[in-house]
Amino acid sequence: MREDLTSVGFQELTTAADVDAALTNQQGTMLVVVNSVCGCAAGAARPGVKAALAASTVKPDQLVTVFAGGDVDATARMREYLLPYPPSSPAIGIFKDGELVHFIERHHIEGRSAQMIAQHLEMALEEFCTPANA
Repeated sequence: MREDLTSVGFQELTTAADVDAALTNQQGTMLVVVNSVCGCAAGAARPGVKAALAASTVKPDQLVTVFAGGDVDATARMREYLLPYPPSSPAIGIFKDGELVHFIERHHIEGRSAQMIAQHLEMALEEFCTPANA
C-alpha cells in the first residue's frame, strides 16, 4: 500500500519532523496524499492519483505522502497543515508556495471510480501547477 505511491516517486513522510521539513517554507507546488488501508484508497484514490500523474502534462514539483493509521504523528501533523478541513483519509491536497490551494476529501473519493478521481485531479493540476508565465 505504501509502495503503491513511493514506486511512482512519492516521498513518504513518516514523522512530524518530516512533515514540517517538507512544508516549512515550501516553494512551488506539492501534491500530498493522505494514504490509508481502506478500500476507497486502494480502489480509487491511489490508482486515480497515479493515472492523473501519468496522463497530465502538468506535474507538481514535489510528491509526498503520509500513511493514516500507520504513521500517526506524521498524519496528525499533516492534518494541521490541511486545516480547516476535518481529518480525512484517504485525501489529496495541493499546496502552492506553502498554501493549501485544493483539497479532495474522503467523501469526494468514496463511491467514485479511479478514472473520476484522475479526471478531477488532472483539472486541479492544470489549474494550480501551471507556471504563472505559461
